[in-house]
Amino acid sequence: MNKHAYWLTAAVLGLAGCAGNSDKAEVPKKQTDNRCFLNCEVPENLGKQYLDGTLPEDLVRVERVNSRARADYSKFGPQSRLVLERSGKMTRRYGELYHQLSRWVAGGGNPADITRYGISLAQLGGADRMGNVLFTGYYSPVLEVRHRPDAKYKYPIYAMPKCGGRCPTRAEIHQGALANRGLELGYSKSLIDNFLMDVQGSGFVHYGDDDRLQYLGYSGKNGHGYVSIGRVLIDRGEVPKEQMSMKAIKEWANQQPEHRVKELVEQNPSYVFFERRPTNDVIGAAGIPLLPLAAVAADKTLLPMGTPILAEVPLLDKEGNWTGKHQLRLLIALDVGGAVKKGHLDLYHGMGEKAGVAAGHYKHFGRVWKLGLHHGPTAAPWL
Repeated sequence: MNKHAYWLTAAVLGLAGCAGNSDKAEVPKKQTDNRCFLNCEVPENLGKQYLDGTLPEDLVRVERVNSRARADYSKFGPQSRLVLERSGKMTRRYGELYHQLSRWVAGGGNPADITRYGISLAQLGGADRMGNVLFTGYYSPVLEVRHRPDAKYKYPIYAMPKCGGRCPTRAEIHQGALANRGLELGYSKSLIDNFLMDVQGSGFVHYGDDDRLQYLGYSGKNGHGYVSIGRVLIDRGEVPKEQMSMKAIKEWANQQPEHRVKELVEQNPSYVFFERRPTNDVIGAAGIPLLPLAAVAADKTLLPMGTPILAEVPLLDKEGNWTGKHQLRLLIALDVGGAVKKGHLDLYHGMGEKAGVAAGHYKHFGRVWKLGLHHGPTAAPWL
């Protein structure tokens, strides 16, 4: 995602034995998550389960996965092949592990059998130390732009300036601090759409004047602290906290005059800069093209780039409500994010508005296992 400072929302679940206290855990009270982007209080019962007792560490060694969720491993093969094709370093580290996981999938992919293929398991403890890992979602927007400004397309997207130690704030940029320096990559007709691509940290632009699609990747940021405009809208009583989402922010903005939208987004002084990329592949921090619903952004201190994980991802309906079901998937950590820490993963959803709506709904929980081999560089994944 190359967001490097921001996130949206998605989830996982599974079941492992021989970890922590086997007694049924008491359901904890609702807690505030200070790292949130849009939802500043994470609701309960969004896929959470309390089946494993206490998991006292970020990664806990377990001996098995007892999951009854239906599985879909179809994305793992294409995504793992891209890793093997693009990175010799990750091939040396993960090639044999990917091969064994592919054998396991071909043999039926029963989670109860995974250790028979030489796979070692470490379950993520999650922020609550009950195995509930927060999944959020992100996507690649497609923003309609023009090369030159006019009365409609007047909001610039900027390349990284040479700031001499201090880059302007968002408000200063809106006041023209970077104007006429040759940094404009294009002009959109929507200030809130520019802001939301800023939040994603990368995205596609379509130049309507020459019908060209261009991927803009993350180039850097201005170094000022990030403020959640979702939190601002909640505090002002503009949007109820239980309804807060990226979609809700955009709907609010579309009903407001320009000066109110500008005043809102300027509450966040942080600003992201972009650069044109030579291909339209969406490249994560690992340098590998990301495939929808196959790759996650993760805390690389727990899940180094290229690490495969087994996850039970919650299934949502079109309104973003958890259906009560999860789906087992094999995912690969190929990206990072400034707010993606410890028991939090960010699932890449793909390109365009539909992917954005789906990503914006995710603020759900499940269980996750880091995978390694019994031997070699990925042995002892709990370390």
